[in-house]
Amino acid sequence: QELFGLYDRISGMTGTATSAACELLSVYQLPVYRIPTHRKVRREERPPLVLESSDARWQAVADEVREITTSGRPVLIGTRTIAQSEQLSSLLTDAGLEHEVLNARNHALEAEIVAEAGHPGRITVATNMAGRGTDISLRGNSDELGGLHVICSEPHAAARIDRQLAGRCSRQGDPGSFRQFMSLEDAVLREGLNESKVDSMWRSASTRFNAPMLASRFRRAQRSLERQHEQERQMLLAQARMRASQLVQLGQDPWLDAV
Repeated sequence: QELFGLYDRISGMTGTATSAACELLSVYQLPVYRIPTHRKVRREERPPLVLESSDARWQAVADEVREITTSGRPVLIGTRTIAQSEQLSSLLTDAGLEHEVLNARNHALEAEIVAEAGHPGRITVATNMAGRGTDISLRGNSDELGGLHVICSEPHAAARIDRQLAGRCSRQGDPGSFRQFMSLEDAVLREGLNESKVDSMWRSASTRFNAPMLASRFRRAQRSLERQHEQERQMLLAQARMRASQLVQLGQDPWLDAV
């Protein structure tokens, strides 16, 4: 916030700004405007799937990958960490599913791997930060088969990151689809909900596994974490402004002192 505050004019463009509109206005005095897409969005949002355990979730992801690629469609699976990408890679290998892994350990091939991800039947496993900023172009008859299918393997602390991953498919008017996978062992639940609510989810799962209801609990946990993180940023900003004010009173340059 301090760095951006040094500029006379600031602006930006992103596909996920609306969820941060209030913070952008209060911190940077920047209003958010929604620009219609150039072409009609053809993205299909499939119902989320909630599994009881992390292992069950990864197996369900592998099963969906097999199902989708059998029809010839390309698949992109987003993971939160490098370790998860490698865990899933091992599972896909055991299942006999050829794939590419895109993470920080092979960043030299990042552009090449992303460029190939739209080929029919291609499977790409990637950490969510990998390959961002590059459109995945559909190749061959991938368009006719339904386009790229994106799998969000685990919800993040911020729903904005999940939307960024889902936005990797169905770009520039292409067809595409995505699905969110969740498990009752995911970190977002423990971090965003209190223990009693998480325990209640486990009990309800053992008696009546209501995926839509459980998915709404995940979204509630995400909103709680988003509020926590916004409050932390606001606190840091207030401390920075107080420090800058004190330095000005002492006749010092707050920016040079920060450097």
